[in-house]
Amino acid sequence: MSPPTKFRRIIAVSLVGALAGAGVTASVQGHGGHHDEIQLERLDRGLVAAVTDDGVFLSWRLLANEVTGYNDSGLTGATFKVYRDGKKIATVTDSTNFLDTGGAEDDEYKVVAVKRGHDDVSDTVEPWSQGYLDIPLQKPADGVTPAGEAYTYKANDISPGDLDGDGDYEYVVKWDPSNSKDVSQVGYTGPVLIDAYTQEGELLWRIEPGVNIRAGAHYTQFQVYDYDGDGIAEVMLKTAPGTKSTSYVKGGKVDYIDLPRDDVRAGVTHQDDYRLSADGYYDHLVGIFQGWDQHPEVLNGDWPSTVEAALGADAQFDFSYPLSQADAETLADHFIDVYAPSRSARNQLRNFAGFVLDGPEYLTVFNGRTGLEMDTVDFPVERGDDGLLWGDYAMSRIEPGNRVDRFLSGVAYLDGEHPTAIFARGYYTRTTITAIDWNGRHLTERWQADSGHAPMSNPFNSGPHGVEGPDPEWGTLTTQGDHSLQVADVDGDGKQEIVYGAATLDDDGSLLYSSYATMPEGSANPGSLAKLGHGDALHVGDFDPDREGLEIFSVFEGGTWAPYGYAMRDAESGEVLWGGYTGRDTGRGMVGDVDPSSPGLEAWAGLPPDQAGNPEGLFTAAGEQIEGTPPGTNMSIRWDADLTTQLVHGADAATIETTTIRDYQDGVVLDAPETLTNNYTKGNPGLVADVLGDWREELLVRTADSSAIRVYVSTEVTDHKLFTLMHDPQYRVGVANQQTTYNQPQYTSFYLASDMDFGDVTVPDYWTPRYDR
Repeated sequence: MSPPTKFRRIIAVSLVGALAGAGVTASVQGHGGHHDEIQLERLDRGLVAAVTDDGVFLSWRLLANEVTGYNDSGLTGATFKVYRDGKKIATVTDSTNFLDTGGAEDDEYKVVAVKRGHDDVSDTVEPWSQGYLDIPLQKPADGVTPAGEAYTYKANDISPGDLDGDGDYEYVVKWDPSNSKDVSQVGYTGPVLIDAYTQEGELLWRIEPGVNIRAGAHYTQFQVYDYDGDGIAEVMLKTAPGTKSTSYVKGGKVDYIDLPRDDVRAGVTHQDDYRLSADGYYDHLVGIFQGWDQHPEVLNGDWPSTVEAALGADAQFDFSYPLSQADAETLADHFIDVYAPSRSARNQLRNFAGFVLDGPEYLTVFNGRTGLEMDTVDFPVERGDDGLLWGDYAMSRIEPGNRVDRFLSGVAYLDGEHPTAIFARGYYTRTTITAIDWNGRHLTERWQADSGHAPMSNPFNSGPHGVEGPDPEWGTLTTQGDHSLQVADVDGDGKQEIVYGAATLDDDGSLLYSSYATMPEGSANPGSLAKLGHGDALHVGDFDPDREGLEIFSVFEGGTWAPYGYAMRDAESGEVLWGGYTGRDTGRGMVGDVDPSSPGLEAWAGLPPDQAGNPEGLFTAAGEQIEGTPPGTNMSIRWDADLTTQLVHGADAATIETTTIRDYQDGVVLDAPETLTNNYTKGNPGLVADVLGDWREELLVRTADSSAIRVYVSTEVTDHKLFTLMHDPQYRVGVANQQTTYNQPQYTSFYLASDMDFGDVTVPDYWTPRYDR
């Protein structure tokens, strides 16, 4: 009798994997010779040992190419022999962990995988004496802004990647200055910095994007991934004049990025500083007004022909155009001191300083091993202006440099085989998403989706949110994006799509759908069709085992102008399966298996912890409400042995002093004292990912003084056996994308929960590049 379909696929994969494990996979530069196989990382055993009250806990990886089948408790494949101080102490077949009750802190351990073809011997490790590992960091020096404000640094987001080709992870760490800001907030920031560390704490390199890249969650997304298939992860991020790197593996070599020839001819140098002082912004505004009569929107008749008409001051002013310097200054004074405060008392544009509204913008790929530049190109979408066209002056809150500087990034297997970088600009009004390939020599554009600017009849008084862009295909992308993006194969064709909030792009960049719904009774416009709109939390995975395909759960901030405050959608069509209207900005949402008695993963939504109001409720994957108060929404983690989901509760040193992991039913399962999380009320750890040991996720948080990254591993023995989650393509790109803006959990392409059927686990056909040292 033939085995079940999924089991047959697993057998086929294991044969491919056996060849790769035997060393048949050649060193590859580029993408040739691996048709229909996806490129994933060559990982070692990832063995970790930690001292516990009951002995020494050991945990290690099962690689996806070692899977041979499944049983009632997990996957099968590879038997593991455990050695303490050179002597075999156990044989493990049903899991990838072991508790050595006779172990001690000074013992040494290794694991040998017995499988087809040959045995695989792990590195020898010593136990973590305190139950966690501290990775030492080298904190940057304090600084002072041009306004005389002092700032310090703290470790922020972390992204893993194999930077030296040895099969284990190094960690790329973002340093956030204490004065980093939301893109809408006024003031100077210190420069952001990007470091790379080995697990032992060796600093490999430091990238300094420079003063022309503002610091904050929305500005610097850093993608760490092996894009060209050479076995070494690259690092890709937005750069500017002044960006440099220091390579400590190259003896401290300092390397500024290469400025494009056209910019050099135009006089651009690495000493340029495009940050605006308050006086500089005033001069900038005067320049906008002096060029008003030549603006394309004015010439086309789409905007008022004069500044005074746009400001509703026709009766007060009647100037000749082009405006003289004096007349433009008069209008600038009126705009700053009269018009802007009349729209909102928060519009204090005399204090507008620290923004970068002009100057070149680049995209640079750095060598992950050395930190040195490999290629630099113009950023795929120019700002165009200071936000005038993007709606930054149009609403009651006048916020130059806000919507125009909303960035997202990600990585996706658009062809089903090779990774491509995704860099996006905008999501409130104009929305642009660009796919960028790196072949080891050049950055090239694969495709670009651009909604075009949302039309406005008056850039100083309009409602650009929810207005369609002019592009016939991508115009509906406007206002649908979130503060993060997700990547998944939503249509089952083997290629990944870009879930951009309430809209999704197909693998070729075409619009798969943009989700709308009918406004309910009690909303601002009952019966009308409206976009689901922008939100702060976005989750994509197989949440309901009773439905085919993947689901999307998100929350929305449109309030009375949004048809839903939270909704579960079909990921392939964007159709709303269930949800609820809230009439307010529903700022938080999460998905996880927190109630094992309920089939499927649960979903819940609510308000941030610093806002008054009750949570919206805890629901089954099918939308049935469950009694009880929903758990936290900062970050989920797969920590316990039973395949359920736990929640990280962040610490900020002011109101919450201890980072914890909590189970919805059992309470606190880990205390992480003297550690802090990031991003204020969002309480994000530096990273949650399966970077070591078995299939469960590790918690990486900064120590309170940012002297180290503290790594916690679950030490509860589990009898479930899964391959490392990092070999699931959706999960792996989710880890790479976790650092983007508002950090979100990542999910596997298959249903992963306490009631999972292991026969439904999909194992990828993949190849792993090797690095020639």
